[in-house]
Amino acid sequence: MSEILTFLKTIEEEARSAIEKADDKTALDNVAYSYLGRKGKLAEVSRGFGKLDPGIRPRVGSRLNELKKTLNELITQKAGALTSVLESKDVFDYTLPGKRSPVGRRHPLMQTADRMVQIFRGMGFSVATGPDIDTEFINFDALNTPEDHPARDLSDTFYIKKGILLRPHTSTVQVRTMMAQKPPVRIISPGRCYRSDAPDASHSPVFYQCEGLYVDERVTFGDLKGAIIQFARDMFGPGIKVRFRPHFFPFTEPSAEYDFSCMICGGNGCRVCKNSGWLEISGAGMVDPEVFRAVGYDPGKVTGYAFGMGVDRITMLRYRIGDIRLLYENDVRFLRQF
Repeated sequence: MSEILTFLKTIEEEARSAIEKADDKTALDNVAYSYLGRKGKLAEVSRGFGKLDPGIRPRVGSRLNELKKTLNELITQKAGALTSVLESKDVFDYTLPGKRSPVGRRHPLMQTADRMVQIFRGMGFSVATGPDIDTEFINFDALNTPEDHPARDLSDTFYIKKGILLRPHTSTVQVRTMMAQKPPVRIISPGRCYRSDAPDASHSPVFYQCEGLYVDERVTFGDLKGAIIQFARDMFGPGIKVRFRPHFFPFTEPSAEYDFSCMICGGNGCRVCKNSGWLEISGAGMVDPEVFRAVGYDPGKVTGYAFGMGVDRITMLRYRIGDIRLLYENDVRFLRQF
């Protein structure tokens, strides 16, 4: 009788010591398995229980159950203590290599718009903005666009209701700026525009424009050419060439369209430029006197030039993107690779 109880006491002392020394969850699990597991020391005592004298079985059984309960409680307490210590520790290992968090980038359209603004700011232009929805007067009448002009048709422009429409260009900002302040005016107006175009590789019903306006005394077409050429060189490099071709716009006179030499082939001719060596960019010209009269300026005292260019088109040229629709398809690679 005394031998079996002494043996159980020895097991208890060993188990208490092992539990106390366990310094992590793995070590504590090993202690629990060694003493309380199916092949543990208390299980060995239980398996020999049937060989004991019937008179001492009740007392040994009671001591065995009491010991199992005690050890379970000690292990549970120790597990709680280990968890508290772990939570209170600064577990950050400064020797481990750093982890890079994913960093998004601005969309190529926005990067290009930012670069355009930066270039024109360097020439003395300030940025002006206006509403996407505006009146027919601001969009067309003030820009000397006659009522029978195709741009005013429902097939070309999105009308909200009679006299109110989604702006098809950011020239509306130029009109609003001139109506709000006296010359000199030197602004660019980047923003979103809307036209009733069927989407294809080079057209979208929603697109971005950046238009410029400079009004002061003795502003000339030479000033306009200088600004466009300087922009082209800053955006695409000193080797870029610019040419102007006569054209007609209701709000400028004289008017011109301007082209940049093809950045893909260096002006030698390729599929992108249709073997011409030139890429059409947009239109420009001297502000028509009728526009000045509409906004309250005296065309006898001031002159000015206006130009426009598509941010989408510049983006496509800058990043060699062959289809404008790719810019609007929510491809996350545009936010990772550019």
